[in-house]
Amino acid sequence: MAATSNVILQPDQDSQETQEWLDALHGVVANEGPERAHFLIEKMIEAGREEGIDIPYSATTQYINTIPASQQPKYPGNPDMEIKLHSYIRWNAMAMVVRANKHTNVGGHIASFASAAALYDVGFSHFWRAPTKDNGGDLIFFQGHSVPGVYARAYMLGRLTEAQLDGYRQEVDGKGISSYPHPWLMPDFWQFPTVSMGLGPLCAIYAARFMKYMDSRGMIEAKDRKVWAFLGDGETDEVESLGAIGMAAREKLDNLIFVINCNLQRLDGPVRGNGKIIQELEAEFRGAGWNVIKVVWGTHWDSLLARDTKGLLKKRMMECVDGEYQTFKAKNGAYVREHFFNTPELKAMVADWTDDEIWRLNRGGHDLFKIFSAYKAAVEHKGQPTLILAKTIKGFGMGQAGEAMNISHQQKKLDTDAVRRFRDRFELPVPDDQVAEVPYLKFADDSPEQKYLLERRMTLGGFLPARARRAETLPVPPLATFAALLKSSGEGRELSTTMAVVRIMNMLMKDKQIGRHVVPIVPDESRTFGMEGMFRQYGIWNQEGQNYVPEDHDQLMFYKESKTGQVLQEGINEAGAMADWIAAGTAYSVHGVQMIPFYIFYSMFGLQRTMDLCWAAGDQRTRGFLIGGTSGRTTLNGEGLQHEDGHSLLLANMIPNCVSYDPTFQYEVAVVVQDGMRRMFAEQQDVYYYITVLNENYEHPDMPAGAEADIVKGMYAFRKGGESTNTLRVQLLGSGSIFREVIAAADLLKNDWGIESDLWGCPSFNELARDGQDVDRFNMLHPLDAPRVSHVEKCLKDTSGPVIAATDYIKMFAEQIRPFVKRTYVTLGTDGFGRSDTREKLRHFFEVDRRWITVAALKALADDGLIERDKVAAALLKYQLDPNKPNPMTV
Repeated sequence: MAATSNVILQPDQDSQETQEWLDALHGVVANEGPERAHFLIEKMIEAGREEGIDIPYSATTQYINTIPASQQPKYPGNPDMEIKLHSYIRWNAMAMVVRANKHTNVGGHIASFASAAALYDVGFSHFWRAPTKDNGGDLIFFQGHSVPGVYARAYMLGRLTEAQLDGYRQEVDGKGISSYPHPWLMPDFWQFPTVSMGLGPLCAIYAARFMKYMDSRGMIEAKDRKVWAFLGDGETDEVESLGAIGMAAREKLDNLIFVINCNLQRLDGPVRGNGKIIQELEAEFRGAGWNVIKVVWGTHWDSLLARDTKGLLKKRMMECVDGEYQTFKAKNGAYVREHFFNTPELKAMVADWTDDEIWRLNRGGHDLFKIFSAYKAAVEHKGQPTLILAKTIKGFGMGQAGEAMNISHQQKKLDTDAVRRFRDRFELPVPDDQVAEVPYLKFADDSPEQKYLLERRMTLGGFLPARARRAETLPVPPLATFAALLKSSGEGRELSTTMAVVRIMNMLMKDKQIGRHVVPIVPDESRTFGMEGMFRQYGIWNQEGQNYVPEDHDQLMFYKESKTGQVLQEGINEAGAMADWIAAGTAYSVHGVQMIPFYIFYSMFGLQRTMDLCWAAGDQRTRGFLIGGTSGRTTLNGEGLQHEDGHSLLLANMIPNCVSYDPTFQYEVAVVVQDGMRRMFAEQQDVYYYITVLNENYEHPDMPAGAEADIVKGMYAFRKGGESTNTLRVQLLGSGSIFREVIAAADLLKNDWGIESDLWGCPSFNELARDGQDVDRFNMLHPLDAPRVSHVEKCLKDTSGPVIAATDYIKMFAEQIRPFVKRTYVTLGTDGFGRSDTREKLRHFFEVDRRWITVAALKALADDGLIERDKVAAALLKYQLDPNKPNPMTV
């Protein structure tokens, strides 16, 4: 339960005076309205505090409906018709899971939708608009475990077939439907992947905010579109679920509505057995600044609450904890009479009620009228996001098979008796001899029920959920646009690849055709990444503008917030920035407008910290650029263990549609970004890019002629060694910051040992590995065809000598291509914890600097029998490398 005041109220010493104050309040409400009464109460509290009276803040209200029965609007639909339709949908949702598990063990959930069915039905029938030419439609983040009900409705509307329902969770043959909302597996149906708990609420908040960003910048007309997020009360234990609710209130996201299905149960038991989750969440959200609407009790309670002139029923409602409420609904009316109505006064209230009538006392989340009242109030509310807390019963209708029981979440099979009881509970036309088959139910096309079901959706614009795959193609600038980056930076002119990315972004933002589509996103490190110049030129988006004079207003690059700003600056909030990036990267589908998001972050604090969101971005077919700044284990000298990234590129490679690169030079960055834009925004491929960049300044050479295609493939010839046929030769590979050490090692090998080196830039070991694996698979499946050759093999085909690869990432990064290097292959990497020091010392410590690369090359030549081993020992001595140095992985 929410915290309550620890101030003990004294006994009423003058009841007549108390009554006079209460009568005065009632008079104000009756004659001048509740708003005036609210104003006077707030003034009294303010005056009391000025007098030194301790008046503790309370964010909770009574455990009753926020909207009293007397203020309910008239229900606009045909409730009898809708209840009948809803019963069919409930049955089909249950039948789909039960039928699938008769011949498989794929699982599925019955209880979650059973508790939330009415919450979805009212939305589908009366509120949720599909996109039309005049309105972009509402966005619905469905609760993942409730999707059987969404499928059941789609089946009744003719959108899914009986065969597809029978293929629930059986997708490999291409006929089934996904277990949860999944835009990758059902690209025309689902918009948002939500079953990873907490991500749906977080992404819904930022989707609502991005909608306002798009509107204020003139990219779309948001009008009165809403974002609805459905989640369970147990899901709110996930930090991400509530982590951004303060931002939603601060940003006044009145286009956002949360509906929390409070069935009081987690997956294994009560959410708050000893407390009240509804009261707790009310306090959390109201305290954060949300408009909160509680839907606790259904219509059958109205007459009892009207009789409760002394507040005894309300008091009892507040006394009971959730563990008790769960037990009540797992029992029967007689049990409720004895244990809930447990005083003479309460028993007298229901003395003329039968046990069956007591049992029919319903919860608000199962009552169409109460839900409609809450939804209508939510969509009409201005200036705040709205939370609807709907009290329900998990497994509603499942009876002894799981209604309000701790086991209900895991129920995926029902025996024939349980199915029969379900049929009887909802009065469904299934003959006794067909109960065991659990047949799907559907109305005839010309029936009043089917016409009503279809008419409700057509009135709201069409079918939901539905997803658009494409938007208008953007004219992507040719590579020549970035010609300046393809050339040498100039003698003595040093710059970082981070600055190359920022320069590219500035070029794109100035482009007259696509500039306004670029969305720069940064957590709170703009100055670290050299982006402060964007503040003044493009502005930081804030829908309220800038209502203050910034401290640095007299400087050239002052901090500028603007209603039409282009930069999204999220504070120290990687999860929020990632959710922003997903909203921008899916705008093509959600809003019909392609946006080009660049999210720049410390590479250590991007994928590692928000990997679940990165995976969800892949699920949701997000398009855009993730830029991992200050990348590698040794480039961010001084920051130490927590900041030094040696593995984010391996994390990126785990996401099937994430294309990743570790460039060294600005021309590599330009080639990769331009090719990424071609793929994502011209061809509209559903991929996204992760590019690591450095804060290390150095000179950049010209791009080798004709290297563009090989840069994209992940490996290109940077510089060939001398042509002498009598000279020993090695192949040196590198990426990111360490490629410059590889280049320096080539000079040491030649000058100190007379060994030539062919230098290969490998901006993507990940892409090389994927290519090689694809080639191997093809060759295995086509044994009679001419074998294909991987890009690595093509590059190394006409070369000689062992191959040595060094990166600023753990060895496994470069190890990925070992199967495609058909000779001695040695990898160097930065395995182990980071630490603070200079770049030079860190590279020595991790054994990836030019001296260690040289020794590794000599050792490989010795292993191949091309030189004597004493040369390796001589090199250790020459370069002062201690053979007894501890392994960096272990210290």
